[in-house]
Amino acid sequence: MTRATTSPPPSPVPTGLRGRCPACGEGHLFRGFLAFNPACEACGQDFSAFDSADGPAFFVMSITGFVVVGTALWMEFTYEPPVWLHALVAGSLAIGLSLALVRPLKGVLAAVQFANKAEQGRFR
Repeated sequence: MTRATTSPPPSPVPTGLRGRCPACGEGHLFRGFLAFNPACEACGQDFSAFDSADGPAFFVMSITGFVVVGTALWMEFTYEPPVWLHALVAGSLAIGLSLALVRPLKGVLAAVQFANKAEQGRFR
């Protein structure tokens, strides 16, 4: 008997942020940087139905855009740096934040899908 059937599933947000199985909280959700494992190595939960689509990209772009634009405005009004420095800071922030946020957000969206038993929409 798996842990998923003997106890309630773990909270989806912390589980997804850590990249763990949403059913048991033990196994790894990801095989690589963004690829899902076929199944959980701890409880056997099938991950093939998980599809976060463009959700993580939307949230990454929204958060990163807010931070980059806010930082650029603050830098401009406070220090008036040259354009090359704006480009260096904005580029570094955009790339760094995007890489740092995409995997945890994809894990959270997959865990929330599992917790809510989300399925593909179908017309009747």
